[in-house]
Amino acid sequence: MIVFRALQGFLGGSMIPTAFTAAVVLFQGKQKAIAASFVSAAAGLAPTLGPVVGGWLTDSGSWHWLFYINIVPGMLITLLVPILVRIDEPDLTLLRDADYLGIILMAVSLGCLDYVLEEGARWEWFADDSLKICAGISGLAGIGFIIRCLTYPRPVVDLRALASRNFCLGCWFSFVTGIGIFGLIYLTPLFLGRVRGFLAWQIGGAILSGGLFQLAAIPIYTVLANRIDLRWLLMFGLFSFAMSMWLFAPMMHQWGWEEMLWPLAFRGFATPFAMASTVTLALGGLPPDRVKTASGLFTLMRSLGGAIGIAACGTVLNDRTNLHFLRIAEHLNSANVEVNNWLHVMAARYAQAWGDSTAGQAAALKKLWLLTYREAQVQAFADAYLVIALCFAVAVVMVPLMHKVTTPRGPARSN
Repeated sequence: MIVFRALQGFLGGSMIPTAFTAAVVLFQGKQKAIAASFVSAAAGLAPTLGPVVGGWLTDSGSWHWLFYINIVPGMLITLLVPILVRIDEPDLTLLRDADYLGIILMAVSLGCLDYVLEEGARWEWFADDSLKICAGISGLAGIGFIIRCLTYPRPVVDLRALASRNFCLGCWFSFVTGIGIFGLIYLTPLFLGRVRGFLAWQIGGAILSGGLFQLAAIPIYTVLANRIDLRWLLMFGLFSFAMSMWLFAPMMHQWGWEEMLWPLAFRGFATPFAMASTVTLALGGLPPDRVKTASGLFTLMRSLGGAIGIAACGTVLNDRTNLHFLRIAEHLNSANVEVNNWLHVMAARYAQAWGDSTAGQAAALKKLWLLTYREAQVQAFADAYLVIALCFAVAVVMVPLMHKVTTPRGPARSN
């Protein structure tokens, strides 16, 4: 499974950059905004609808169907793309001068970094020797990768494109969007599973509203994108994303799909505005011959933001849960009359059911511990959402630094 998952990532990693490139290069005028919105919507909807479909498949069948369900669409796309899409002719000579060393350095750096981010919270970060070694390897390979990209004539990633202000800021906005999309997908199902005890299909249904509002926002964005400065639309998208995270802050342990409807609605409606505007502003100002390699870096930043965002959210949950637990526990002492009365009632209830007063007292204390831990978890989840909201607030104030991209009004190229 590990080998084939690696192949899946290696072969599928180029699909989204290729789609972004096609949206920017092949379409002109009003069609460019429409193409960018549909590509961005597809990239954003997949993580949203994935838990819904995956939860239903897991509960109604088996986890094997998470893989089987992709066979027919994959075969269909494999047949249709060569027939319907004409981007350019393959140049097999590029394989001879490909930046294989850069690919290896990038894979080693990002692979080790991903391991450190995923396992850091579990093993107390650099207290573990394996994490230290992987962090060192990631850093050295990353430095080598940067040097390689700046010195090799045909680098696998065009870092020189970062000299463009719009592209540099666009990569940052793509990074923040990755934090928001993947961070929310990580936090919300985890909350519903741990705190509410939802099943997989229930979790999928609870977060489905975000995808529905995202679909509703696509036609609205396509109309506005050709009439309003994209920077305003980008600010609206990032601000709405921040508002979504802020609406999660007062969450309580009783929250279900009803309470999450509006926060998820804000997030879903904001996604096309944030992603599609960023794609056009970042890649639209680059020369066509640089878009192909620059789009890979642009997509990489979103994936990297997702990996770092999930790792950061895991760290926040771990550390803040412990902190909130200790703060709540400070008030649950012998001087608290209400706590003592509650423990007395619960202990008597358990003792009557089990016929053992000692076991009843232990069960009452365990119940108090579980309730305290649950509330500490809820507060930690709220803290994680606020951290993501802060990232988007910073991004909002940076949007005016971008230049306006004027879209040519010529006809679209034939594809």
